[in-house]
Amino acid sequence: MQTAVTHTRKRTLSSEPILLQDRKAALGAAFRWFPVVLSFLLSSLSISFLLKPQPASATSTFMQNPSMVEPLKTDTIFNHSFDFQPVHLSTIFTKEVLFWEKEIHKWADAFHLDANLVAVVMQIESCGHPDIESGSGAKGLFQVMPFHFSSDENPFDPETNASRGLSYLSKGLRIASYDPVLALAGYNGGHGVISLDPTYWSDETRRYVYWGSGILADISAGVSQSSRLQEWMRAGGESLCRLSAAALGL
Repeated sequence: MQTAVTHTRKRTLSSEPILLQDRKAALGAAFRWFPVVLSFLLSSLSISFLLKPQPASATSTFMQNPSMVEPLKTDTIFNHSFDFQPVHLSTIFTKEVLFWEKEIHKWADAFHLDANLVAVVMQIESCGHPDIESGSGAKGLFQVMPFHFSSDENPFDPETNASRGLSYLSKGLRIASYDPVLALAGYNGGHGVISLDPTYWSDETRRYVYWGSGILADISAGVSQSSRLQEWMRAGGESLCRLSAAALGL
């Protein structure tokens, strides 16, 4: 019996080094794989960073000109009581836009918008041309995309076009906490851009805000002519306004 116990104890003692060796081997394997796993994780993080939209280049025209990003105070555009009373439509707009003055006031009142903000959008979008269509399919006075209309609606009808376009603008203005500059960005780039840093906006949206905010700033300054509107005309607006003048018989 003593011999059996002795043999059992020997087997137990001899197995302990084997278990210890196994543990050391497992730890060694883990440490050998650790650099590989770490490298994989770092690579994944690098790829994720590269896939994340990066800020616009600081060499872009938008970033070179400080006036393009200068904030516009909301209270210089809307009255302080914010009761949406009709305001005087500035005379700095082109004659093609002023052709719609009566309708602009009516639409602005209907959608709780400032008349000058409505006119700015019309100026940039169509210069008052009711039948214009862009290469992307945007239609009418406010260049509304086709999917905003029902199948039985005429997108070139001024009332219908204004209803669809200005309801979208009004919603964007609410999302933007009544910041007209952000509302302009949302009208051009979609409401999703309102919450983004402007450096993430597309070039088109930044240009759109550059034109629109500059015209609004000139209106709030009470100038008789808008230098930003004239700049827009030289950048291609003149040809659009000529088409509009012909369509309106001006």
